[in-house]
Amino acid sequence: MLSVATRRTPLLKWTNLGLRNISSSRLRYSPSMSESPSPQASDYETPVAGTKVLESFTEEFEIGSKKITLETGKIARFANGAVVLAMEETKVLSTVASAKGDAVRDFLPLTVDYQEKQFAQGVIPNTFMRREGAPKERELLCGRLIDRPIRPLFPAGFYHEVQVMASILSSDGKQDPDVMAANATSVALMLSDIPWGGPIGMIRIGRISGEFIVNPSMDELNLSDLNLVYACTKDKTLMIDVQAREISERDLEAALRLAHPEAVKYLEPQIRLAARAGKQKKEYKLSMMSEMTLEKVRNLAEAPIEAVFTDPTCGKFERGEALDRITQDVRRELEEEGDEESLKVLSKTVDTVRKGVVRRRIIAEGLRVDGRRLDEVRPLFCEAGNLPQLHGSSLFSRGDTQVLCTVTLGGPGDAQRLESVVGPSTKRFMLHYSFPPFCINEVGKRAGLNRREVGHGTLAEKALLAVLPPENDLRYAIRINSEVMASDGSTSMATVCGGSMALMDAGIPLREHVAGVSVGLVTDVDPSTGIIKDYRILTDILGLEDHLGDMDFKIAGTRNGITAIQLDIKPAGIPLDIVCESLEPAFKARLQILDHMEQEINTPRTLDERNSPRIVTLKYSNDDLRRLIGPLGALKRKIEEETGARISVNDGSLTIVAKNHGVLDKVLEKVDFIIGREIEVGGLYKGTVTSIKEYGAFVEFNGGQQGLLHISELSHELVSRVSDVVSIGQQLLLKCIGQDLRGNIKLSLKETLPRPRSGANNLDGIKGSLSQIKQETETWASVGNLPTEQNKQHSAGSKHETSSVASSSTSPPSILIRSAADCDEEEKSAGLKQNSKGRFEAPMNAKNLKIGMQVTAKVHQIRARGLVLDLGGGIRGMYRFETNGKRDFEVGDELRVKCSSFSSKGIPVMSTAEDD
Repeated sequence: MLSVATRRTPLLKWTNLGLRNISSSRLRYSPSMSESPSPQASDYETPVAGTKVLESFTEEFEIGSKKITLETGKIARFANGAVVLAMEETKVLSTVASAKGDAVRDFLPLTVDYQEKQFAQGVIPNTFMRREGAPKERELLCGRLIDRPIRPLFPAGFYHEVQVMASILSSDGKQDPDVMAANATSVALMLSDIPWGGPIGMIRIGRISGEFIVNPSMDELNLSDLNLVYACTKDKTLMIDVQAREISERDLEAALRLAHPEAVKYLEPQIRLAARAGKQKKEYKLSMMSEMTLEKVRNLAEAPIEAVFTDPTCGKFERGEALDRITQDVRRELEEEGDEESLKVLSKTVDTVRKGVVRRRIIAEGLRVDGRRLDEVRPLFCEAGNLPQLHGSSLFSRGDTQVLCTVTLGGPGDAQRLESVVGPSTKRFMLHYSFPPFCINEVGKRAGLNRREVGHGTLAEKALLAVLPPENDLRYAIRINSEVMASDGSTSMATVCGGSMALMDAGIPLREHVAGVSVGLVTDVDPSTGIIKDYRILTDILGLEDHLGDMDFKIAGTRNGITAIQLDIKPAGIPLDIVCESLEPAFKARLQILDHMEQEINTPRTLDERNSPRIVTLKYSNDDLRRLIGPLGALKRKIEEETGARISVNDGSLTIVAKNHGVLDKVLEKVDFIIGREIEVGGLYKGTVTSIKEYGAFVEFNGGQQGLLHISELSHELVSRVSDVVSIGQQLLLKCIGQDLRGNIKLSLKETLPRPRSGANNLDGIKGSLSQIKQETETWASVGNLPTEQNKQHSAGSKHETSSVASSSTSPPSILIRSAADCDEEEKSAGLKQNSKGRFEAPMNAKNLKIGMQVTAKVHQIRARGLVLDLGGGIRGMYRFETNGKRDFEVGDELRVKCSSFSSKGIPVMSTAEDD
């Protein structure tokens, strides 16, 4: 066999690859192969990759004592524009991209997506999939906040699809990232090649103790009575969003004058950063109608449009149908001429002609489409309580706009749970706005959250939140549903009015009524310079005036001040002076609307026994609450299923929400049976008589506790026999009056009865009566239902108070008060023998026969209405036939009976005793 020597094969040589280092559009390479020397030992080792250098550009500046940093070039380099804006430890990334190709549409498809992922605050989502789900309400609202100021600055005819995506990278919980995301979006658009008329600046203003604060933190906002978000260009206002606690128009104007120069401070750093790192703006194809097309359509359509849209007798749908007919007539003319270019933009051109007709008449003559004056409010109709079966309801109409609002009350457990990087975790006051297709006579599909509906509902919610009681007094959750029944402009402001009346109808003690109105603007602009030559402010605008006008200025408030504002502008901004001038006509219109609302309902309604919900808050120890909840909450769920009520358990408190008083009674009975309530001197309790003694009756109440109802506490009159007043199994409403020395709880029936007038017998009508239990509750205190100081003192009772009251209570000293167990022991020692069924029997005589005692009797006589029974020992008893009872008795039959009472002559009255 040949021996083959093994030869070491040299390792394959690693070549030096040229690695690109991208930095600000410049390429850098590592050394190439041609520059490498002859093979060395190091060539046979794994090489180290080249280091990529990311060149970034930053701008730093300060606004409102907060340092702000803009950075681009480090993250999301492939996006058309991307920037990270940082304020302290909160960082927001905003990117922008545009679709490729030509646009074949007649509108701007701008999409703004804002997202708060839970990693930004170091939290794993609490969902089944542990992933973020559909956009939450706050994310939709922040997306709208970004969309509203940037949309008007895209050039006319730019219809290419644009998508903005803003996301939170990290949050320290101190700053609200919504304003930061809007400013970051402005920077991203400036850095991109998309044509845009920015930059913009957005600022938040707060006010604490009369002092304005720029860029307030979340803690400062909790103390502020103003939350103003203001967006602008260098010299014009773009957007305003306000939540306030009845701030006056004068103070709001001062805040706006302060906000503008502060917001302008964002502009210069954006311009500097765009000059250093921005892209050259790209030439996009704009979809513009030619002057020749506009002139041709104007000649054909202007006269018929003017005839229709200057006739105040025409309604919304009549004008729409007339405009459709005019458009079809023009289409036929253009088809006959073969003008394909004009046919492509016909709808847009007819709308432009209509816009010119309506705006020219408003500017020149001061007359509106429906014939109203510029400052005139449409006819109003208000109705509260139109759905009496609900907790609260109202119907509000202004012109053709109609909104139905309903109020539903719930327990603290019904509060909405929020998952936001900032702000509270729950929300107890909710307003949900719905805009169904039938309200504008259209066919549509309802699916998911709608940005417009969420925005309108939140605006009305902020307007009403200012007049609600403090959150510490908000013992339960409130939900308002606003259903738009008909829409012709300002449905969100109609929701404010209807929601305020519905809350009053539900008994919620609002400080003031809140009303809202929308103000519009029509301007005459010099086309060469863009300067506004003339303008008109319109009060309570129609839907058409909103569409054809320049702004939609929604203002809500009370007689004392403004609570919410939302300003949207269609052109590329309007001067702040015009915005401030619009506050005065809005205030005058608001007062007119408030007058009508107050004529319908001006104070919260008192609780209605049949329809109003019942909400009770009771205090218990945590051990008692655990017994009520049961294993895994099974007992609590069972009570809710059986009664239809809702039970919320917090630390040391139990809140019950019932649909009506009957349901509340059922829940309280079940709760009292399981855990009872803390025994309080002066408290009222419902109990059942379990045994009767010669000196009183023992009553079971409050979750199985025993109390003594002494004979002296049965009536204001003298009672000789306990059985004359109460019987075993009878339910009574009793008052706790203290404890005796042996620890027995002392109860009183006479304390719950009115004192008789002289000569009246208070015993009549006592037996079988059961009064309604009065619960000590902590509820919304509506007019006429405020808790008295005496009731509040009852809820603060203690053991010390119980013993002091007990010492003041006296009973006849000749009678020794014993418990039920002591009485049973005495009966055993008296010679009674217990049979196999647990009953005590003894030789019968008149002395040992007591109420509740069971004996075996024989039928002695049969009479028309009952039997005469031989009880033994020469004692006769009576047995009355029950209604439709059996009468087939024979003399000598044995019956098992028990003593239920005694007649006025001392004859025992017996009843059938069923075997246990």
